[in-house]
Amino acid sequence: MANLTEFVQRPDLGRLGKGIRVRSNFFEVTSLPQENIIHYDVTITPDVPPVLNRKIYEEFEKENLASTLHNIRAVFDGKSIFSFILYNNNCVDNTRYCKEFMNVTLPEDDGVISAKRAPRAFKIKMKKAGEIVMEELHRFLEGRGQLTPNCLTGIMALDVLIRHLPSMRHVTVGRSFFTRQGAVALAGGAEVWQGYYQSARPAKGKIMINVDLSATAFYEAGPLVMMVTKLLGRRTPDDLRRGITDKDRIKIEKALKNLKVKVIHRGEATSRRRFKISKITPTPANQTKFDAGDGHTTDVADYFARTYNQRLTYPHLPCIVVRKDIFLPLEVCEVIEGQRHIRKLNEKQTADMIRFTCQAPHLRANKIKQGVDILNYRGNEYLQQFGLVVSNDMAVVPARVLPTPTLQYHPSSREASFVPREGSWNLRDKKVAQGATLGSWSIVAFGSDTDFPHQSIQAFVRELIITCQDNGMNIPNKTPPIMHSNPQGDVESSLKQAWLRAGNASKAQPQMLLCVLPNTGVPLYAEIKRVTDTVIGIASQCIQGRHMMQAKKQYCANVCLKLNVKLGGMNVYISPTQIPFISDRPTILMGADISHPAPGDPARPSISAVCASLDAKASRYSAAIRVQTGRTEIIADLAAMVKDLLKNFYQTCGRKPERILFYRDGVSEGQFAQVMNGEIKAVRLACASLNESYQPYITFVVVQKRHHTRFFPMDRRDSDRTGNCLPGTVIESTITHPFEFDFYLQSHAGLQGTSRPTHYHVLYDENQFSTDGLQALSYNLCYVYARCTRAVSLVPPVYYAHIVCRRARFHSRAEQWSDTESAEECGQAASFAIVKPELSRAVAVIQGDNPSSDVSGIVRFTQEKENAPTIIEIDIKGLKRGDHGFHVQ
Repeated sequence: MANLTEFVQRPDLGRLGKGIRVRSNFFEVTSLPQENIIHYDVTITPDVPPVLNRKIYEEFEKENLASTLHNIRAVFDGKSIFSFILYNNNCVDNTRYCKEFMNVTLPEDDGVISAKRAPRAFKIKMKKAGEIVMEELHRFLEGRGQLTPNCLTGIMALDVLIRHLPSMRHVTVGRSFFTRQGAVALAGGAEVWQGYYQSARPAKGKIMINVDLSATAFYEAGPLVMMVTKLLGRRTPDDLRRGITDKDRIKIEKALKNLKVKVIHRGEATSRRRFKISKITPTPANQTKFDAGDGHTTDVADYFARTYNQRLTYPHLPCIVVRKDIFLPLEVCEVIEGQRHIRKLNEKQTADMIRFTCQAPHLRANKIKQGVDILNYRGNEYLQQFGLVVSNDMAVVPARVLPTPTLQYHPSSREASFVPREGSWNLRDKKVAQGATLGSWSIVAFGSDTDFPHQSIQAFVRELIITCQDNGMNIPNKTPPIMHSNPQGDVESSLKQAWLRAGNASKAQPQMLLCVLPNTGVPLYAEIKRVTDTVIGIASQCIQGRHMMQAKKQYCANVCLKLNVKLGGMNVYISPTQIPFISDRPTILMGADISHPAPGDPARPSISAVCASLDAKASRYSAAIRVQTGRTEIIADLAAMVKDLLKNFYQTCGRKPERILFYRDGVSEGQFAQVMNGEIKAVRLACASLNESYQPYITFVVVQKRHHTRFFPMDRRDSDRTGNCLPGTVIESTITHPFEFDFYLQSHAGLQGTSRPTHYHVLYDENQFSTDGLQALSYNLCYVYARCTRAVSLVPPVYYAHIVCRRARFHSRAEQWSDTESAEECGQAASFAIVKPELSRAVAVIQGDNPSSDVSGIVRFTQEKENAPTIIEIDIKGLKRGDHGFHVQ
């Protein structure tokens, strides 16, 4: 039993908390295939996309079901075939390819093989890749055997089996298939389709099928001229009768490129012929000329009038080009259904998409059940052939609701100690646990006096000061200097001037710049953070102008939380008796994440960040940042990062941590072994580099949010006001790993839609955590996130690391930000302008920031470049100017 896994086995089932039952979107496989399954690698020549491979195989199955396939329906995923039989009747032997007689001719889209067009002929070759021993998979599920490659292939085969029929009948994207039923139109000629995700998952003693909702955007089918009308924001096609501008033409060409259409001017027989748009003509149909074949040239409008007796309704619109010198008027084309919208959605489309996908738990559960009905597992002939039987009922899972921790504010508070209800609270009758002093600061309003009147700014400042002081902060300087600045001007000069004004007004080192922003766009925000973080060396707080004009007390309270932690204060903490693992002995919490560039941009680097606690209350954190090769999941310079953080802990506490609890985000199951072997070794190296005999106990936990597991309360008393499970709901059996130490924890209160729990999986544990111990600690930590008065969905070290990764993207001057992008989007898409990424290093103290976005501040930053060292260190206790910027006093 000890050799079952290289990771940690579940020590026991937890007992802490109130026992309840919930439903989960898992459906039990009540009968698995008993016979071994043969796995074949498939080669189809010429090489075509997997979608077309499926059509080729479907045609092959029709022709060969009774002969080569012996009336046994195999399943295919575009690359592999899984079957019960050996296709050795027509093969040389089991290790070589079958003979090339296995030819398939695919009909054209119109269903016929035309003499004018060469037939689409393909050759299928199959090679036996292996045999899946089902008994081995059973042993693993029952906890009597390891997860071998044979077991992994078996689970993959079951995945292919349940997806095979839906992939032939519906539009498929990844593990999801989509139906147009219930589609909702988005702006700009797009629409959102409902999809259903399904995946085979191992659990104790059984396989479960995880079924969930998904959604994605497709192009609206129908007349192409209507698509163009919507793309240009017009009401009807009649609005296009006068033609379009060059700017509009460029816009629609970019949107329509590679879109597939069919023609409708030659009758039903040819309407199924598909064409792909390559570009748009620069001239309208009545001016687009071509060689008519008789030595004369004609324009497209005249050609259609003479050849098809069809007078164009919109001759002033351009044509689409589908091949060289083949032009089609917009009005004779229709967009083919089921084409995925792969271009970025605009702001309105995104908002409509969110409304479509945001569904209350009971509605989501009902739609998942509808999806199972559409899947029709019981009527699936392929599942019947393999002997796979799937229950139609959602799994009922035992769960527990963990006790809520007691939160501590300043002893002078009217409510100094209290237990939150349903994961949220407010600052009424409370003072922050440790209030900071804000004495030297100034305000920059990025807009004119007309946009942000001086009186309105003063009114907001008065309300903010009153709120901050009521909540325990000390603000002796109640009249900070106020200046206006052009948001399109020299932002860096404006911020430097504001810094000088703050220092001169208070005769003290500036502590904070409060910036009023005119919009929610990224360019200005990114430049403010770049300058304040890496040039001036001062904390900044950005607020939206619309919030400033209203000056609501709740908003000011939110800003107060962020200001206090940026200035070195502490908002709230948990009694040490409720987090004994941290308070009993010197213990450091670490959270790590990697931010990758946008898909399709391999040249940009990834940014990794590790955040670590600095005190026994786990309230203050420092961070280390690195730039590394794009899209690599392993943190490249982890040893040096951990070493920096261990030094910070020692300098703050005066002791070395005896225990390390490391939470790692952004890792898929297939990377567990690679991450554990590489990154735990890196942590060990960091410790040894400080002292060869220094060997703290390490626990390494992977934190996952990108999964499709959802929970639905069965009893109304076990749900919150949104219908979600209560904060603290933990699930550790029935749908979890057969024997490894993992659990799902829903630590936050739902705001809207169906909450997504966080999955924790323990890979390495020298601290010998009990199940209750790790679950309770992880849950309690979610209440001391500095930037809000709510329990958050995952442990703060990881949350902070995620924020730091996004924030570090703003420290590049080379990136051209888009006004239409949000801070979160640009956090994923921006890049660092560094010749040698491994030479860029940063150490930061992480605290709160922008109340209107999910971006945090970096208070201490160090960057080193080859042959040009630049050191900027910002400390909350005060600054002193040095030769290379700012350094700690």
